Amino acid sequence: MDSTPVVLVHGWGGSYATTWQRSGFSTLLAEAGRPVIGVDLLGHGDAPKPHDPDAYGDLSARVFDAIDADAGDGPVDAVGFSLGAMTLIRAALARPDRFRRIVLAGVGNNVFVRDDAATAAIVEAIEGGGATTDIDTENRARLFAQYAHQAGNDPAALAAIMKRPPSTPLRPDDLAAITCPVLVAVGDRDFVLPAEPLVEALPDARFVSLRRTDHFATPESFDFIDATLEFLDAVPT
Repeated sequence: MDSTPVVLVHGWGGSYATTWQRSGFSTLLAEAGRPVIGVDLLGHGDAPKPHDPDAYGDLSARVFDAIDADAGDGPVDAVGFSLGAMTLIRAALARPDRFRRIVLAGVGNNVFVRDDAATAAIVEAIEGGGATTDIDTENRARLFAQYAHQAGNDPAALAAIMKRPPSTPLRPDDLAAITCPVLVAVGDRDFVLPAEPLVEALPDARFVSLRRTDHFATPESFDFIDATLEFLDAVPT
């Protein structure tokens, strides 16, 4: 039986509990005999929630803290959604030896192209109680603002994450360093599409399109859960 630990990293505004435990995904992995390492990124869940954007310069630190504490020296499998997937990409570039297989969900061309207007509208909506002056991104910004104000979240911390210093932009050639097998899973109604630039940049990647799935519904998609469990060879018996 495969006993490789699986690291689960949530998206912006979520947590290990609300993204992976509530859906039952962590339970399915456990039933397949896989140790689960749940991560709460800085600003989320049970992690500290600073309001200074500069505090969020390296979100991968908590991922490595969890891996080093719970997985010893061996490699892990990892699943990340949205901000969690972005964080895993940076983590795998920094320490590729720590990852055996990776699932990137809810990311696509946004890995390479920043949408600063959308980010600014989201911050405006969070800090303004859902209001934004950017008509082009209004609906998306309001959805993000709703997530920011859900019970247990700290809207000021989540806004600070959006305002964190921008990382050095990634280029497709940079991802050649991630040589482990990667599954890219994106909903067919996700605003991060197209996913082809990301898939083509990874040396060993496969893609699954999640039917009738928008960005926020990705972690609970049956297509996502089935494809991820199969990719990780973690189908419960």
